[in-house]
Amino acid sequence: MASAHGNLQKHESRNPLQRALIHHFHQQAIALVQQVAPRTVLEVGCGEGYVLDALSRGGIRAGLTGVDVSAEAIERARARLGARAELELRDAHELADTDQRFDLVMMLEVLEHLPRPAAMLRTLERLTRRHVLLSVPWEPMFRGLNLLRGKHLRAWGNDPEHVQHWSRHGFLRFVGQRFRILATPLVAPWTMVLAERRDA
Repeated sequence: MASAHGNLQKHESRNPLQRALIHHFHQQAIALVQQVAPRTVLEVGCGEGYVLDALSRGGIRAGLTGVDVSAEAIERARARLGARAELELRDAHELADTDQRFDLVMMLEVLEHLPRPAAMLRTLERLTRRHVLLSVPWEPMFRGLNLLRGKHLRAWGNDPEHVQHWSRHGFLRFVGQRFRILATPLVAPWTMVLAERRDA
């Protein structure tokens, strides 16, 4: 999961371009969730609840659940969402060992932070009844935009919290190892993928 500071900075930015990009990201996520009409949605790595809040405000009527390993993030998410979502301080791998399953499982802007993303992909497969919604930074575009705005210059635009780097094609290939890809809207500078279990 991204640091609380980094996630807050991204979503609370007053930069009009940044705000427009985040708004577009949320609108695309809402459209894809509406497309599959789930009754239950789980966001793994929900952070401070920005995406769940956007879904709720965007008319998604599914039961919303979020889990995160950061107590601070969950506290902020509870303050933001109130009774609109069930929020737990919990590890997704642990949750997958229970009987809980969800129609749609989301993991947005988290996989790039994980040293073993393939293991998480297997966990998401276990958690979902059918669909997953995933996103990661679109490289090298993401780093290029960081360089243009003078961010992370010593690391050539790479966010120090990112340990995985996928091109758009590379991420689709990665997700396609376990899921059937349904939609890949353009949400630059991110790659967003709606996919379903292969046995669906």
